[in-house]
Amino acid sequence: MIKSFGLKTQKKMNNLLSVICILIGLVIIFPIIYCIMLSFMPESEIISYPPKFIPNKFIISNYITALQQSPLTRFIINSFVIAFVGSIIRLAIASLAAYPLALFNFKGKRFMFIFILCTMMLPGDAMLITNYLTISNLGLVNTYPGVMLVYLLSATYVFMLRQYFKTISNSLKEASEIDGCGNFLFFIKILLPLSKPILASLFISSFVGLWNIYLWPLLLTNTPEMRTVQVGITMLNFAEASSYGPLMAGTVLILIPTIFVFVFFQKKLVSGITSGSIVN
Repeated sequence: MIKSFGLKTQKKMNNLLSVICILIGLVIIFPIIYCIMLSFMPESEIISYPPKFIPNKFIISNYITALQQSPLTRFIINSFVIAFVGSIIRLAIASLAAYPLALFNFKGKRFMFIFILCTMMLPGDAMLITNYLTISNLGLVNTYPGVMLVYLLSATYVFMLRQYFKTISNSLKEASEIDGCGNFLFFIKILLPLSKPILASLFISSFVGLWNIYLWPLLLTNTPEMRTVQVGITMLNFAEASSYGPLMAGTVLILIPTIFVFVFFQKKLVSGITSGSIVN
């Protein structure tokens, strides 16, 4: 009787949590769907009262106007190069740093790890001026490397990868050494394939983070050819008395690459978890 009552209560709680999660999801996704609907509306419907959610007639002129008013395609390419290449380099550096901190024993290992963690307490805005002066002295203003350079080192990613690498059994590394597998081969052939879930998660996080940066590209780039989407989209906000249709269309266009990356690496994330469980 008591057990049956407990199961019913647990089922009700699970149903309640499911409803709450669905409501939160709707609250989060509603502005995105509404933005997409607005991008297909003429200006008269956008500013009409009461507001409309579904346009009477879907039009694509807002997208054409958005592409004509600003070099949006160029902005998207700039952001994609910075986010994609920057994420790969950032994960490569973080993986190489986390590997010895997790699976090797050497003098000063604990001090080095604590020192890396201490850098997490330094806010990026506090180093904005010094970073700009350094990049300027290196002659990297208005370049891809200049925008990416300050984001390539991440203590957070080193910490997360170190914690994940520590879950890998030491017996696996010892067995690979017996088979003649060196440290670098173990890292490339065994450790990284087993770490697909965390690498996919961090890549998604890094890509979205680099895609959304605004202040640093605004300071470092002063030509339209090197602007990123977050900086360039403001050009639509000032064009033609801030027409909402082209602005919404431009917003939808800059959402597409991040959605594509998330969907693609979500599959990699699931496959990585499956393969990792099979190997273990």
